[in-house]
Amino acid sequence: MQRVILVRYAEIHLKGLNRPFFERLLVDRIKQALEPIRVNVEREQGRIFVYGVEEEQLKDSMERLKRVFGIHSISPACCVDKDWNTIRDAAIAETKELVQNGTPMTFKCFARRADKRFMMTSEQICRELGHELLEAYPNLSVDVHRPELKVTVEIRQQSAFVYTKEILGAGGMPVGSNGKAMLLISGGIDSPVAGYMIAKRGVVLDAVHFYSYPYTSERARDKVVELAKLVSRYAGVINLYLVPFTDIQLTIYDKCPSTETTVLMRRLMMKIAERIAKDTGSLALITGESIGQVASQTIESLCVTDDAVSMPVFRPLIGFDKEEIIEKAQRIGTFETSILPYEDCCTVFVPKHPVTKPKVDKLRESEALVDFEPMIEDAIAKTEKLVIR
Repeated sequence: MQRVILVRYAEIHLKGLNRPFFERLLVDRIKQALEPIRVNVEREQGRIFVYGVEEEQLKDSMERLKRVFGIHSISPACCVDKDWNTIRDAAIAETKELVQNGTPMTFKCFARRADKRFMMTSEQICRELGHELLEAYPNLSVDVHRPELKVTVEIRQQSAFVYTKEILGAGGMPVGSNGKAMLLISGGIDSPVAGYMIAKRGVVLDAVHFYSYPYTSERARDKVVELAKLVSRYAGVINLYLVPFTDIQLTIYDKCPSTETTVLMRRLMMKIAERIAKDTGSLALITGESIGQVASQTIESLCVTDDAVSMPVFRPLIGFDKEEIIEKAQRIGTFETSILPYEDCCTVFVPKHPVTKPKVDKLRESEALVDFEPMIEDAIAKTEKLVIR
């Protein structure tokens, strides 16, 4: 009997003739997630099997696989020969730990017979296995509608697999299957969630963060690096670009209309992010903006911001309220870091009465009051790149 992790995928099934490409990519992501464990990953008829995980590595490996986009669910299973007596003994052994305390429990048997040459039909497997489990454990009873325990047997081409647990994965598509985009990441709650949601659709992430030293501290910078690490648990390797923004920000507040400073700052950030994105192969920008959440996120403000760039801007949180965003941040594990009290440059200089319905022509005029191009080039030249794993 050999321990194996059975991996299922869902959306990939819909990819028709392109499905092998997505399957191979998912296999690569599984191997990356389980490094440095030397695993053998095999594909077979809508399933992926992970061999080589030792018992003491199983819990950690399962946690890692739960964060791999493209995986619908996983099951720790035992792999045995396609012999009925061996399958029966494996099922009894797999069930023992769950029922050995003697507490009454309901169960149901499931069978999937991919190898039609096997001597028993799926119905016969379920009936015979149910009988054997009732004989082995008197505290069990059958409930075909809402069983507390599900015992499953899969008869594949080479082996049989027996398992009692099915754990949901992250879903989505394998990272790398849908291009690359640049996330504007702050130290707040929203942008890490936005990055997670776009990566879930198979997009490779890079990230850019703007800081205003000495108005923002090293702790604020460290906070963003930690947030990028948390997102990378799902998205894989992230190239994080740290852009010094102090000179640009001070110039905006000194030379431009005070009510427009926040929107102008966003426009300059988008311009710099687009430059870096184009130089590094990203095809779109990602932000954590939601309609009406703050003054710079009204529809008018978002239109003015988008006017600064030619690249598409993805806003996966656009229709979410704050409670929904917080719930997602808590679920993916970024919330506690996001609420640490270290400010980013977006919150240092906030005007008392920011414009909420800016006009594109007026903002272009205000931006033209200063020649920002040398400052943009200087900020990009001084940008620091970190590889986040």
